[in-house]
Amino acid sequence: MITTDVAPVLRISGLSISFRSGGSLVSAVNDVSIEVAAGETVAVVGESGSGKSTTAAAINRLLPENGVITAGTVSFDGRELTAVSETEMIRLRGAGIGLVPQDPMSNLNPLMRVGDQIGEALEVHGRTQGKETEQRVIELLEVVGIPNAPQRARQYPHEFSGGMRQRALIAMGLACRPRLLIADEPTSALDVTVQRRILDQLDELTDELGTAVFLITHDLGLAAERADRIVVMFRGSIVEQGPAMEVLRNPQHEYTRRLIAAAPSLSSRREDEQLHRAADAAHATPLVEVTDLRKVFPLRNAKAGEPDSFTAVDGVSFTIGRGTTVSIVGESGSGKSTTANLILGLEDITSGTISFDGVDMAGLKSRDLFAFRRRVQPVFQNPYASLDPRYTIEESIVEPMRVHRIGSKASRRQRAAHLLDQVALPQAMAQRLPHELSGGQRQRVAIARALALEPELVVLDEAVSALDVLVQAQILELLAGLQDELGLSYLFISHDLAVVRMISDQVHVMQRGRIVESGTPERIFDDPQDPYTRELLAAIPGGELQL
Repeated sequence: MITTDVAPVLRISGLSISFRSGGSLVSAVNDVSIEVAAGETVAVVGESGSGKSTTAAAINRLLPENGVITAGTVSFDGRELTAVSETEMIRLRGAGIGLVPQDPMSNLNPLMRVGDQIGEALEVHGRTQGKETEQRVIELLEVVGIPNAPQRARQYPHEFSGGMRQRALIAMGLACRPRLLIADEPTSALDVTVQRRILDQLDELTDELGTAVFLITHDLGLAAERADRIVVMFRGSIVEQGPAMEVLRNPQHEYTRRLIAAAPSLSSRREDEQLHRAADAAHATPLVEVTDLRKVFPLRNAKAGEPDSFTAVDGVSFTIGRGTTVSIVGESGSGKSTTANLILGLEDITSGTISFDGVDMAGLKSRDLFAFRRRVQPVFQNPYASLDPRYTIEESIVEPMRVHRIGSKASRRQRAAHLLDQVALPQAMAQRLPHELSGGQRQRVAIARALALEPELVVLDEAVSALDVLVQAQILELLAGLQDELGLSYLFISHDLAVVRMISDQVHVMQRGRIVESGTPERIFDDPQDPYTRELLAAIPGGELQL
């Protein structure tokens, strides 16, 4: 039971933040006030660029170098954080204030084993030493649902899937059992079953230790199910806040109403036109045919008695018809992304075949492979890693056209501007660098770049998982429009089952490298046959809530 007669663990009062740009200050956060009590979870929702993550960064004093607090205070357990020394902040970070950041790749050291990074957090703050650290690391990895934890602890970040890297960051954030946990989209890269396990662990932490949770999310179902209160931010300001279900069921601000209206739900049904297209999809000419596909990875650092290889994809077969959307769903590590990388030609096939437009990909020579790359474009899960940090946004979009010698310099720039419009980004962003954009904005750039070559097949690996619901709706509408206009085919990799239901013609459910169930969205969601599919559907946050 949350009480209000004691000082909150976190108190943000009148906070304003600006960024130095071109000799002037650009306002990012305006007069924000939020309190989080012991044992309370407060969810901050809003579109990408609304100021959610900037506010969180100010709590930990981790604003970029050009960021400056221009007004207001931030206190933790009664201590004014803007006034304490950097040495004291270092002590507080991790121990008193835990952090689960949004991007797993830029927040894990690629040169250190994952277990060593979690263990470092424990030992730096004096929680454990030596063998005790090793054991605690394994326990934490098991808590966040990473199988074969002793062996996985000895692996490097690049040997983990995106979702597994996110789980490792969650383990680090929970390691020291902090008094305040800042969780910035902590489960956006996770499938719903693992997400539920992690959120249950956070609930136990708040109940047991009275940990206050400052949760940033664009998942309104998650906020409805897990948060005590919701704060809605728009263009750097708070436009509404209150008890979670009260805000979601009786929104007062127009922006909140738009957020709720745009959120996909499992009750969403596709339009009649889409259902008719889905019926035609069964007879569509295959663009891609995958037959008995297998991919086996060797495992380094295996000890005696441990497996020395891992089968990521095991006997997978399916087709993608021209002009259709095929989705693959399943937990992190189930083989979804590996399957996508095999189709993109980014991984070598262990056995089986993949044919594109009737041609076996195994036989493609370098010139044919170059032509294939124009016809098939990816949008990867991680927008931080997929954009060159030295290129402006315009240069990132123009680059594939330049490489494939499409158009003149002027026409390429004109197309880049058009693509920015299509993905709802202002023209002013064309000359910015990726680090100046939010995660959701970067993902929109990645989608624009993939569409630049007008490909026949787009492989979207969790392409909308980092987007707020309003932008997500815009992107899904854009993808649907382009599909109708250009006859595009999509392979859609996602853990968001509500989105999958809305956009798919065919759905395949993967578990441990195998397809365990296939069918139309209506059949999969209304009458699931496999126990794992039923488990996925039951684990969806807010699935039983009527908003």
